[in-house]
Amino acid sequence: MDALKSRWLAVPLTIGVVLVSPKGFAGPPYVTDDPEPVEFHHWEFYLASQTLHDDEGWTGTAPHFEVNYGVVPNVQLHLIAPLAYFAPPEGSAHYGYGDTELGVKFRFVQEGKWVPQIGTFPFLEVPTGSRRLGLGNGSAQVFVPIWIQKSFGPWTTYGGAGFWIDAGQPDEHWWYFGWLVQREIIEGFAVGAEVFDFTPKEKGDENDARFNVGAVIDITDTHHLLFSAGRGFVGPNLFQAYVAYQVTLGPSSEEQ
Repeated sequence: MDALKSRWLAVPLTIGVVLVSPKGFAGPPYVTDDPEPVEFHHWEFYLASQTLHDDEGWTGTAPHFEVNYGVVPNVQLHLIAPLAYFAPPEGSAHYGYGDTELGVKFRFVQEGKWVPQIGTFPFLEVPTGSRRLGLGNGSAQVFVPIWIQKSFGPWTTYGGAGFWIDAGQPDEHWWYFGWLVQREIIEGFAVGAEVFDFTPKEKGDENDARFNVGAVIDITDTHHLLFSAGRGFVGPNLFQAYVAYQVTLGPSSEEQ
């Protein structure tokens, strides 16, 4: 189960974040991401928390801080700085700084009438958290995905696949597959559902497939609320959830 915890802490919601994302309501609060970067000279700030519960107890972040910046057109810089916790069913709980996430999102195909937008969002999990206390992986991990997205009126769908590599254990690597469908119900309120899967990391492990449902609420053009929750349905029987307050800042279209 250590591998499962490490994977959850390594995927922000996001994952997801979701962390996340980018206009068109993509990325967080979901684990599956999208190819749409933050607009040029725009910022996204998240104050977020994610949690996971399984037979080994509770793990997550409380909170984590995410920053995304559109450094040039079609390119976004990314940082997550988490305060992590691990609370086993028995024994002492632990709380402290977790693994830092650094990434760059790059969109290389623009969306057209029949063509989806396509991009990549590689990131590095820096092992700044304590593995001994259950707050980090203990070695660097790299994730290299390809994301695809297409919108149809109020509907948006996106997803893709990516490859995880554990630098500390080169023989340990696994794939991520995920897809999401999202609909704007009314202006400023969108709901979505995703299904995603981690292939086994080691021999003897089982597939880890999960689903999430969530929503994004635009309070104003600047302030947003994001949340999601779901369970595992193949492999570990677990519960997961994500909630975030997001602030988006940047020049108007006339100022750019």
